[in-house]
Amino acid sequence: MRKIMSLFFVFQIGCTFLISTTYASWAYAFVVYDGNIYVVSETHIKPNKIGKKIGKVTKYSDREGTYSGNFSNQFPKETDYYEIKGATTKEAIAIKESKESFIKAKYDGKYTGSGEYGHKKYILNNLLVYFIGVVLLFGIIYLFYKRRSK
Repeated sequence: MRKIMSLFFVFQIGCTFLISTTYASWAYAFVVYDGNIYVVSETHIKPNKIGKKIGKVTKYSDREGTYSGNFSNQFPKETDYYEIKGATTKEAIAIKESKESFIKAKYDGKYTGSGEYGHKKYILNNLLVYFIGVVLLFGIIYLFYKRRSK
């Protein structure tokens, strides 16, 4: 029984560690502005094509996860977003790289990971992994006892 309890605690700690530290890197560089995702391109925009400032990065993360607000996986917090003259924000925005350098980010649709739903989905996924792990552990314990009683 001691071995089984030890195995159970090791498994619980392993599941907790796995859930809390599993990260993946993003597939591509992007920014989120006003609930929309924009893929960062390599196209530089001339300063005379830049319109008014429309926002800024409020959160930076290089780890995949669920975030809300205007965030980026490439640009640091406080990086400014601008309109591009002759384009709508449903087409593209400009991101300030340096004092006189702006880069284009192309609209790629609504960002599905933001808001309350995205956070709940993240938590539910983690709970599902934990639940499956616990069920597997009890299945192993059951098989161990069944085999031992024969």
